[in-house]
Amino acid sequence: MKKYDVVIIGAGSGGLSARREVAKKTDNYLVVDGGVLGTTCARVGCMPSKVLIQVAQDFNRRHKFSEQGIHGHESLEVNTKEVMLHVRKLRDRFVRGVLGGMQDWKETHFKSAIAEFVNPHTLRIGEETIQADKIIVATGSKPNLPPPLEGCEEFCVNTDQFFELEDLPKRWAVLGLGVIGLELGQSLHRLGLEVTGIARRQNIAGITDPELNTYVIKKFSEEMNLTFNGLKGARKSSSGLVLDLGDREIEVDKVLVTAGRYPCWDSVRGEVLGFKGQVPDHDPHTFQLVDHEHIFIAGDNTGEYQILHEASDEGKIAGFNAVNPLTKFRRRTPLMITFSDPNIAFSGKTYKELIDLKIDFAIGEVSFEGQGRSIVKLKENGLLRVYGDKKSGKLIGAEMMGPSCEHIAHLLSWVIDQDLTVNQVLALPFYHPVIEEGLRTALRDLRDKVEEPSPVLEIFPCD
Repeated sequence: MKKYDVVIIGAGSGGLSARREVAKKTDNYLVVDGGVLGTTCARVGCMPSKVLIQVAQDFNRRHKFSEQGIHGHESLEVNTKEVMLHVRKLRDRFVRGVLGGMQDWKETHFKSAIAEFVNPHTLRIGEETIQADKIIVATGSKPNLPPPLEGCEEFCVNTDQFFELEDLPKRWAVLGLGVIGLELGQSLHRLGLEVTGIARRQNIAGITDPELNTYVIKKFSEEMNLTFNGLKGARKSSSGLVLDLGDREIEVDKVLVTAGRYPCWDSVRGEVLGFKGQVPDHDPHTFQLVDHEHIFIAGDNTGEYQILHEASDEGKIAGFNAVNPLTKFRRRTPLMITFSDPNIAFSGKTYKELIDLKIDFAIGEVSFEGQGRSIVKLKENGLLRVYGDKKSGKLIGAEMMGPSCEHIAHLLSWVIDQDLTVNQVLALPFYHPVIEEGLRTALRDLRDKVEEPSPVLEIFPCD
């Protein structure tokens, strides 16, 4: 029976990052993946979705043309078949980039097969049984199908299937208004399709700040047809699928199911290790399992943020610890972005986390309705709420919706990571006229609510 120093199960973002660290220390490793290669991000997630979003936002911009003195937009139309062809063309380019990075080692260190645990140190890979000193599980996740849609699968499209559609039917329901549901649902709407967004509770994109959540629901409800009663049932009709929304019924051609994903532990027979479906106990700073110290996990298997940069970091940490003395790593400051229009984003700790931790914090706020650069862009829509420690004035978190907030969220995450106070951040450069001036307004609002002494001017005196 062949024995490896490390076996990595899964060649997604987490597994590939783990492999790079493992390969620095040993050549006696194996990567196993029985699925389609290319990573979730490149093939069915981050990248193709952003291509569709860009097309939808470009087309939607036509509604502002006449206001700017640009005429003729009434004749613009969308060919959804060509849109999806464009999405797949760029998607395939991103996937080629991932596959190209595997060429140097794929022939000698990769097997296309399903790996299953026989016991904690032994794996069955196809017809072969192998052993490993260390094992890294990074098998990703699968889309969830809610019970009301069972038996109606032919009408359902999950995010693993969506970008394979050659054309887009007219009538859609989007089940789930988290990050993916909001991004794709708004894109379908802006391409001129009939879209109903369905959620089980009054929340969009995971926002935890109650004032921001109320504002965001109001603004997106003005643009799209949304319901927060959940899906009560579904039945087939002669012309589509009828959905029971509690207060009414609607008929659709397709349901885009974005109601969460669950870690793929069943494919590796996680029950052999004492668990199935759930996330096993692990150290979030080493990604070592509590009950099996030779096994590490990464990516969606951790049950944490299902986003590429987190999966990549988790893979690096797991890979490093599989071939080096066990080391705890500090995690990066949290950063989450929903690429809706306007963007929705979180930096650092969320409102709910601060409440749960009983941290005494103040809130600085700005509306982008009336903010200079937002007026220029004809994008006066958004609200930023930034949180600071009431005593020290240190920035600790933010939740926001607004134009180009993907950039503001980065800036805030960086200064939170550096433990800067509100006055230290206000002393940094702000150009004019830019969206970031809105951030400065929120910081000035926060400055007046914390105990940190303010300098005479925002500019600090020379030493």
